[in-house]
Amino acid sequence: MAATRIDCDIHPAVDGTRTTLLPYLDDHWKEQVVSRAIDGLDLNSYPPNMPFSGRADWRPANGKPGSELAMVQRGAFDQLGASHAICNVVYGAQAVFDSYMAAGFCKAINDWIAAEWLSKDPRLSASIVVPLQAPDLAVEEIERRAGDNRFVSVLVLAQGETLLGRRHYWPVWQAAAKHKLPVAIHAGSAYRTAPSSIGWPSYRYEYYLAEAQAFQAQIMSLIYEGVFGKFPDLKVVLMESGVSWLPAFMWRANKTWRGVRVEVPWVEREPASIIRDHVRVTMQPFDGPPDAAGIADVIEQIGSDKMFLFASDYPHWQFDGDDPMPPHLPASIVTRMCADNPLETFPRLKLAA
Repeated sequence: MAATRIDCDIHPAVDGTRTTLLPYLDDHWKEQVVSRAIDGLDLNSYPPNMPFSGRADWRPANGKPGSELAMVQRGAFDQLGASHAICNVVYGAQAVFDSYMAAGFCKAINDWIAAEWLSKDPRLSASIVVPLQAPDLAVEEIERRAGDNRFVSVLVLAQGETLLGRRHYWPVWQAAAKHKLPVAIHAGSAYRTAPSSIGWPSYRYEYYLAEAQAFQAQIMSLIYEGVFGKFPDLKVVLMESGVSWLPAFMWRANKTWRGVRVEVPWVEREPASIIRDHVRVTMQPFDGPPDAAGIADVIEQIGSDKMFLFASDYPHWQFDGDDPMPPHLPASIVTRMCADNPLETFPRLKLAA
């Protein structure tokens, strides 16, 4: 195990809006939360009682998986071997329809994670949760929190209201790039549209597999709408996206671009080259081949050792045993994904002594 092992995706849980966030809400939303009994705004993407949302030994006696700081510290650091970790709070603030409520709850989440987690363990950093329902309010929240270097990225969901490359989101990406904050696109949905491109599935299994298609659509949108040309320093991190779909996707993106590039003349390079420069992926869940030769082929086809980031996804249950490192990875890749790649991707990340 590397001395520096940065876990780029762990999940502190909001145990409840009234029990956890109330002290951090402004007076209006405090009154609304109490009078309307607003609580339990968990995304359908991650129902707390679903086994995937927390392994049995990672569940506290009371509350949600990831809701107790001491248990998360034991799990992420002592048990799974991280030296530092980035907290990504996935909660319903990203999904509520009222943009003002979303902004109030996002502000409360960011203030709560700063006060109750980051201030108590210097090994922890966090992503800024933003109300992407209203890009102007998302920019305000980035600007409000950007002065705190413990916040190292901006967190959005893979499936929101529209594709992330659309121009009305550009002020958000501009603010992120200005403050050297990569955009972390995390698996999950606000359920504005069907998870599948052709309708609603019957089973969660279908939704889960369709997540990779959502990530593909978002990356194509960011490339073809010209986001990376406009903001050349912007990095995007795909969290819980899987990995093995990348080679075929990059090949097809290049092939199609060569045939229809007249439609997007501002995309001056092959999409695969843009992806290698601007996109990073966390390595849990790892859906690669079961043998070393197959994994070597996938890595070679992706064509970059800078794209991979170590992540356990604690307390989500993505692997068996106590080693979240995918098997059969070359030692050189492991070294880069644990330290070099995270430090390059998250320039604001400050490691505790």
